[in-house]
Amino acid sequence: MEVRSFVRNAPVSAKKVNLILDQIRGKRVDEALTILRFMTSPKARIVAKAVRSAAANAENNYNLDPRRLRIVACWAGEGIRFKRLNPRARGRADIIQKRRANITIVVDEV
Repeated sequence: MEVRSFVRNAPVSAKKVNLILDQIRGKRVDEALTILRFMTSPKARIVAKAVRSAAANAENNYNLDPRRLRIVACWAGEGIRFKRLNPRARGRADIIQKRRANITIVVDEV
């Protein structure tokens, strides 16, 4: 039974978090958490939190064994964008886009 976990509007761009998700796709949950713990990117904490949430959902809601869980799918899509103005010369302004991501983690028992 596939169990999903979502992180909505995480403060990171989808392109950056997809690089992290490529490293853990297809791995066991405990192995993925070990990989995420030693990653240099500070955004790996957000992904680790989502993986732990998916494992907890599987254990508590569906009585699956947490030691046998595997990440079968994970992806990140674009969330909302915060638009901010940055003052420039001659009274003009640049638009700064602060991107957000929606992260989805799917685990299943092997």
